[in-house]
Amino acid sequence: MMRLTILGSGTSTGVPTIGCNCPVCTSSDPRNIRTRASLWIEYEDRHFLIDTSTDLRQQALINKIPRVDAVLFTHAHADHVLGLDELRVYNFYQKTAIPCYGEKETLQRLRQMFSYIFSSEAGESFKPQLSLHEVTSPFKLHGLEILPVPVRHGSLSVFGYRFGETAYVTDCNFIPEESKKMLKHLDLLILSAIRYQPHPTHFSLNEALEAIRELAPRRAVLTHLSHAFDYSKVNAELPRGIELAYDGMRIE
Repeated sequence: MMRLTILGSGTSTGVPTIGCNCPVCTSSDPRNIRTRASLWIEYEDRHFLIDTSTDLRQQALINKIPRVDAVLFTHAHADHVLGLDELRVYNFYQKTAIPCYGEKETLQRLRQMFSYIFSSEAGESFKPQLSLHEVTSPFKLHGLEILPVPVRHGSLSVFGYRFGETAYVTDCNFIPEESKKMLKHLDLLILSAIRYQPHPTHFSLNEALEAIRELAPRRAVLTHLSHAFDYSKVNAELPRGIELAYDGMRIE
């Protein structure tokens, strides 16, 4: 059994966006409140995260995440990694280091951004106990095969991940032909769509819909959403089989 929970469905600013009084940012619909993008995977009795978003503490409390057995990182932009220190609470309970996976550049950035974590110098307080693992090919996490899918985020190469018949691809504005082959025959594709207008590093809504038409998953969920999208309005207008993500959305 596998269950997915969209911990955060928002873009880097989150929604509401600071200082904004637009209809979405002032909406009373809880599906328009979007913390930073991340995913929780429950597989058998294991618990994996994709990214440690800025809002990880809040997401973990709301969704009652009991443990973290591994983290898959898509890339090292702030909104996807700044919750890394929150993992130390799980170290208290689990009494072991948490393995973290990503491409070489992502892991290098983590070491730079969180030098106090990976320093050999004695710290004044307990810091996260993590082990970093470079991803260069498919691998297994407690029996679940993980396929890294290289995509482009502007000029940056980042990873999407396929596991079983599901794939999670966020912060993307171009999917290479070889990666498209990895994203065929999916039951579920979770893909980013930041706004209506073109964007230099993210798919717009129309670009995301075009990618979904080409990849033809049975179901698609759009995430990494800005305050351009009012949930109830946009969701009603999407083609059949495609829907907006919202924080706390669960998919069996």
